[in-house]
Amino acid sequence: MPRALIWDVDGTIAETERDGHRIAFNQAFEALGLPWRWNVALYGELLHVTGGRERLLHDMRSRGDAPAPGPARDALALELHQRKNKAYADIVAQGRLPARHGVKRLVAECQAAGVKLAVATTTSRSNVDALFASLWGVRWQDIFGVVICAEDAPAKKPDPLAYTLALRGLGVTAEEAFALEDSPNGLHAARAAGIACGVTRSVYFADAAFEGACWVRDDLDSAPAMTLARLL
Repeated sequence: MPRALIWDVDGTIAETERDGHRIAFNQAFEALGLPWRWNVALYGELLHVTGGRERLLHDMRSRGDAPAPGPARDALALELHQRKNKAYADIVAQGRLPARHGVKRLVAECQAAGVKLAVATTTSRSNVDALFASLWGVRWQDIFGVVICAEDAPAKKPDPLAYTLALRGLGVTAEEAFALEDSPNGLHAARAAGIACGVTRSVYFADAAFEGACWVRDDLDSAPAMTLARLL
């Protein structure tokens, strides 16, 4: 049994990408009068770029109506990202993003067994706070003792920085921890930090290859249900 379980957020805790962040980005585009829209297929392609602001900047490179590279483009990406985060929080507050199957059960099992819980994500802290408060209440940080977000780890996955910072905060070695991810970039980040990792495939990575994962499943409740004793 691991001493610590480190969770990714988007796609792992909840199916946030298609039904949360994508919709919120489109609302931000509309609010600023931009004709851009990210449909389901396009957003799936954009997910290969880790980080919301980075995703915006990547998309702008292919748009003739985007500001030229430089301060104006950076400022637009920042404003869009801030508006997106606000729209995302509203979506979460409406209860439209439930936890994936088995997530709350495994979190409760960790609490009962004294296994430390942490988060290592490339999403913004405001996004984590909105989602986790909706799932575990306003005192959710009493459950997840270490929370590493985009603001803490500017080098995005597949860079291992978020995971190495989580290990440092937890006070455990890589061998004592286990990671849960949904994407190839997340898996590569965990493995680069030396952490064993299991994968629950999210909608956008249902057909992706996950070489190096300890196991790959549709969700934590897929028979037989994934428990602490079965993680490794």
